[in-house]
This record gives sequence, C-alpha cells and structure tokens, in this order.
Amino acid sequence: MSALATRFTPRAWLLFATMCLLWGMPYLFIKEAVESLSPPAVVCIRTLGAALLLLPFALRAGVVRPALRAWRWVLVFGLLEMAGPFLLLGHAEQTLPSGLTGLLVATVPLFAAIIGFVGGDRGALSPVRIVGLAVGFIGVAAVVAGPGLAAGGGVPVLLASGEVLLVAVLYAIAPFVVATKLRGVPSLGSITMSLLFIGVGYLPFAFLTQHETPTLPSLLSVAALTVFCTAVAFLAFFALIAEVGPARAPLFTYVNPLVAIALGALVLAEPLHAGLIVGLPLVIAGCWLAATGGSVRIRRRPGEPPPVAPG
Repeated sequence: MSALATRFTPRAWLLFATMCLLWGMPYLFIKEAVESLSPPAVVCIRTLGAALLLLPFALRAGVVRPALRAWRWVLVFGLLEMAGPFLLLGHAEQTLPSGLTGLLVATVPLFAAIIGFVGGDRGALSPVRIVGLAVGFIGVAAVVAGPGLAAGGGVPVLLASGEVLLVAVLYAIAPFVVATKLRGVPSLGSITMSLLFIGVGYLPFAFLTQHETPTLPSLLSVAALTVFCTAVAFLAFFALIAEVGPARAPLFTYVNPLVAIALGALVLAEPLHAGLIVGLPLVIAGCWLAATGGSVRIRRRPGEPPPVAPG
C-alpha cells in the first residue's frame, strides 16, 4: 500500500470528496450570480457573509487577536487571495463558460513553480517540472483556442481568459505571503479577518455598481457561494489539513476542474468543445508534474509555502 493510501482514513476521504465538490462548484455559482448582480456586489456578499459565518469559530479558537496584530499582511493576503481574484472571476464569467474558468484556475501550480524558482528555489524547475510547465501551457493554449476562435468570440474570450490566468497568478503568490509574512498567524484567523477586511472594503463599490434588482437564481447562487464554497469550504479544508497534512491536502485541486466542467455541462448546458477535451488532460498532467516533479510521494520541501487552495 502506498504512503498516500496509508494516510487517507475514511474521514480523510470524506473531507477530500467534500473539497472536490465545494471548490469545484464556485464557477457555476459565480456564472449564475453575475447574471443580475455586479461582480463587486458578488465579492462583497461572498466575503462579508463568509467572514461573519467564520468569525464565531475564529473567536472560539482565539485566533483573531494574532491576525489583527499582523493586519497589514493579512490585508495583503486578502487582496491577493480574495479581492482581486473574486472580482476578476466575476467579470470573466460574464464572457466565459464556468467549466473553462475552473480549468484555467487549475493552472495555479504552473505559476507557483515559476514563482518559486524566481524566489530562489532551484528545485522548483527541475527537468520534469519544466516538462510539466510546457505540457500545462500547451493545454491552456488548446483550451483557450477552442472558444477563442469561435465566430464572434475571439477578443472578448481571450481577454477574459487572460483575467482568469491572472487570477491563477494571484492565487500562486498568496501562499508565499503566508509563508514569509504570516508564518506565526493561524490560518483561520488570517482567512477570517481577510474576508472581513475585503467585504467591508467592497461595500461602497457594491452599492455603486448594483443597478438592477437581483433575480432569485442570482441571490441563491451568491448565498451558496458564501455559505458552502467559502465558509464551509475553508472549515473543511482546515480539517483535511489536520487529517492528512499540508502537502497532501491540496490534491483535490486536480479534481476541481472535472467537477467544474461537469457541472457547467449538466446544469448550464455549456458545450464541450474540442479544445476543452484536448486541453483538460494536458493541464491536469502538466500541473501535477510541475507541482510534484512526477513523484507519487508528496513531500513538502524546506521553505515551501503552506497550501492556500483557491475557492
């Protein structure tokens, strides 16, 4: 039996499956939410609502005070992990299918490998990882080319795809901030206070940009996004880290694109174009090689940042 299997208890597999679903669903809910809610309004409701849901857990755990002492870097983390990505995703999904968005976000390990190398980790770009980067970006090109070359969709689709790839870059940078500037701050405290800071900061923009009455599907979608894909998902993520360790916990991110694409096709009837079918396995394989170097035994290298999975 492999080392990976010995670490995954029934509880761990349940948490793993939960995370595959909870962080595979946001793209569907974002797509529905921005039908009648402005992207800033979606960000505000999601972050402020999730902060209020997580705050009792953070207070009980005594992690709010340490986060407030490091409020500047908690805010920076929030800008990288929430303020920028959530807004860009909402804007991009006014153009892109939800499944395509979920797959492009899955390129985080590719950018994390490059950022790690630039930061001095020469092992981040070993020959196998370089192959992974090449395979992954070929997959991205195939995925974007499908709808991007469709009639009338070229420039808007390419620009929106660029927004999502920028989200992946921001998600890749955020853990390095945690590792270098928030090392002694509990994750629950950092995330709760980041959500609170960003939610309050987005309040005026939400009011200024929301010009139409939200529809019921949009309100239900943003509520699900807030409760399940943010508050509950972060609590489940912490539980998974405690169960299997920080190196193995983010493995579910390789399944998230499959969930996003399946939900987009089944619920929203999004087309499965040839570029998506060809690019999906290339992106996932490339991300796995770039993140692990092709090893089935996942070890956290010295100085490697702790996982902060996208949601």
